[in-house]
Amino acid sequence: LLRHFSSLGFWGLVNNAGISTFGETGWLSMEKYEKFADVNLLGSIRTTLAFLPLLRKYKGRIVFMSSVIAYFTLGNGIYSMTKAAIEKFCDALRLEMKKFGVQVCIIQPGNYARSTQIQPPVSAEEIWNELSEEEKAVYNKEYVQERANFFNSILSEGSPNGSEVVDAMVDALMSPAPKARYMVAKLKEKALVFVCTLFPTVVMDSVLSYALSK
Repeated sequence: LLRHFSSLGFWGLVNNAGISTFGETGWLSMEKYEKFADVNLLGSIRTTLAFLPLLRKYKGRIVFMSSVIAYFTLGNGIYSMTKAAIEKFCDALRLEMKKFGVQVCIIQPGNYARSTQIQPPVSAEEIWNELSEEEKAVYNKEYVQERANFFNSILSEGSPNGSEVVDAMVDALMSPAPKARYMVAKLKEKALVFVCTLFPTVVMDSVLSYALSK
C-alpha cells in the first residue's frame, strides 16, 4: 500500500473514526474502556504512524477529529477521555512535524449527534440491566432514568447540519494557511470551553453541576 502511494504522492490523512456511549464511570466495564481507547485514540495513532513516512516525504496534512467534549463532559466521560488524549497526541505531533513541513490540524465539533448518528438514544432499562450488583446498590432506576432523559435531550439538540464540520475538514486540508484548531460549535458550547480553559476548575464544576441538576 505504501509503495503504491509513494509513486502517486500522498497529501492528506483524515482520522475521523469514533464511537460514543453514555454512562457514569462505574457503570462501564473495563472492556468498554479498552474498546473506546482502541477505536478513538489508538486507531488514529496506528493510522498516523503507518502513513507518517509518506506525509513527511510529501509535506502533507494530518487532520484529527476531536470534540469540544475534550474540555468538559456531561455524561459521556469515556468519550471525553479519548478526545482529550487525541488533543495531547496532536499537540506533540504538530510541534514535531513542523521541521518536515507537515501540518497537523484538529477539528473540534460541538453537538452534531443528529447528523452523525454517532450516539443512539439511551435506554435507561438497558443501562440498569447491565449494571453490576454493586452499582445497583448505590443507584436506583429513577436516577438512571433521569440521567438517560437528560442525555437524550442533549442528543435531540444536536445540529443536523454536518456539512459545517466537513467544510472545516476541507479547509484544514486545502487552505494555504490552515488553523491548528477548528472549533465548529454553538455559542453555548464555545462559552463552556471558554469557562473551562480560563476559569478555576471549581467554577467549571459548579456550572456543570448546575446543568446536570436541571
